[in-house]
Amino acid sequence: MSVAEYFTHSYSGRIRISILILLLVLSGLGNSAAEAQQFLAKKNPPHVIISAPEPLQDLLARHFKLPAVPIADETARATFIRRAQREIRELLATEGYFKPAITLNLAPSSKIPVLEITPGPRTFVSEVSIEFRGDLASDEPGRHARVEKLRAAWSLGVGQPFRSPIWEEAKAILLSSVAEENYAAAEIEESKAEVDSASSRARLLVVLNSGPAFRFGDMVIKGLDRYDQSLITGLAPFKAGDPYRRDQLLSFQTKLQNLPQFSSAAVNIEPDAATHLAAPVEVVLSEAQAQRVSVGAGYSSNTGARGELNYTNNNFLDRALRLNGGVRIEQKRQTVSTTVDSIPDQTGQWFSVGGGVERTFIQELETLREKAGVSRNQLSGKMETRLALNWQREDRQPTGGLQQVNQTFVLDGQLRYRSVDDPLFPRDGSVTEVRIGGGSKQLLSDQDFLRTYVRHQFWYPVGDRHVLFLRGEAGYTFAPSRFGIPQEYLFRAGGIQSVRGFAFQRLGVREGAAIVGGRVMATGTVEYNHWFTREWGGAIFTDFGDAADTVSGMNLNVGYGGGIRWRSPVGPLALDLARAHNDGKLRVHFSIAVAF
Repeated sequence: MSVAEYFTHSYSGRIRISILILLLVLSGLGNSAAEAQQFLAKKNPPHVIISAPEPLQDLLARHFKLPAVPIADETARATFIRRAQREIRELLATEGYFKPAITLNLAPSSKIPVLEITPGPRTFVSEVSIEFRGDLASDEPGRHARVEKLRAAWSLGVGQPFRSPIWEEAKAILLSSVAEENYAAAEIEESKAEVDSASSRARLLVVLNSGPAFRFGDMVIKGLDRYDQSLITGLAPFKAGDPYRRDQLLSFQTKLQNLPQFSSAAVNIEPDAATHLAAPVEVVLSEAQAQRVSVGAGYSSNTGARGELNYTNNNFLDRALRLNGGVRIEQKRQTVSTTVDSIPDQTGQWFSVGGGVERTFIQELETLREKAGVSRNQLSGKMETRLALNWQREDRQPTGGLQQVNQTFVLDGQLRYRSVDDPLFPRDGSVTEVRIGGGSKQLLSDQDFLRTYVRHQFWYPVGDRHVLFLRGEAGYTFAPSRFGIPQEYLFRAGGIQSVRGFAFQRLGVREGAAIVGGRVMATGTVEYNHWFTREWGGAIFTDFGDAADTVSGMNLNVGYGGGIRWRSPVGPLALDLARAHNDGKLRVHFSIAVAF
């Protein structure tokens, strides 16, 4: 069926009806919990009712404890009102109310006492005085400009309501802003809020002593046994004599924590004024096990049951190189591979070299692939890039088709941008990947080609329990023909993270009884997740797309359904039941639903 024919097909309405029914079911299940809470509240009414302005209701409900039993007599009443007046005055003072009226009365139409709270006038800031001492207070243009910038950034200004949490937060931000650059020993010497309850005005005073300006000294490394100290010092974004910067210390610590050679790393300086001209940088490390053998087993509806054996050596050739080798046996795919990675440098760049052999039998297409390559990789913030040279030889045998041996030498570039709130359980953010690579007959390739690919995933939170997930991908291989190009540089679709409702790599070009890769592909997903608890949720989705040899040969294949989501200790798991709209077949898809 072509794309145009699909949109005029009479069955398209069934998809909308099915999705509507699933949405109503998920909504009904979510509402039932709220109705149950309302029922319990009616069945167990409070022994005292609080009457207070709406902005204060949440504060009192969270921090003031109502009586667990009815107030039986005047003694209990007096005890309760004394406690209420003491605790509620303290609570309201944090919000700037210092003259509240608190009374306990019996409502005319009810036997339940009412605790009536009138907060009185709110206190506002009338004056702010921020004084600096130490090196930062010296009469130097750069320091003077920084002082003015710090004062301008003060968050609790004149005319704003005085609130204790905001007052404490403003002081903490001020101290952190001073201490993050040059002044590691900065401290608040004095702070006070003078409240005039008669005029409802507050005068604020903060005195901050920056102390002397610090500079980095020599590095003191502890806990290093197997590795040379140059492995550590080469990653530092500073050198002895540089001005102190807290963000550089944290960046250095993060780099060390991310190295597989160490199980933990801590970096700090002692804020001792006596050593401010050359403060020693202390690096405390705990080395991880150098060699490790691991085994695993699992199942995927894409490639079936699997077992694997992996070996890791974090000090290969005694040069802190990381060797990874492994064997993975799956029902439809078997792989043996080895990779050696260097240590990332200051810019987050490292090199990899590796190779492997892989055999697959998917959709009646058998392939035997031998490959080797070298790459330069870099991770900088949210951006990851990779530039690689890969050689590959593939022996392919489609059932009922033409056997071919294809060889290629490819220059391959990849860019991935990740901006998500949680790498394991994303609710907000996006992941974008762009890849381009090609080979030439003039350089060890059987075919001239240029492969392009782009993918974008987007998570959007809807309230506290709902997440909208959108995914789109497209690829095109520019070439005179698909013949002579290994399958890795062509496209098939279907299965998990593609078009559910169709078997793994079921969508492509038919060759004999097999499905092989084509030169063009486009797929997409619209998925709506509802979380009943923090760990368990449900989803409804629609996937669509196709892979073909030409754009005109593409059809709109649609799969839709629902599934279960579980935030397991090892990552998100998904179990989906999907229906292929074209043939009406139901298929189960199971996967570890990783974000990228």
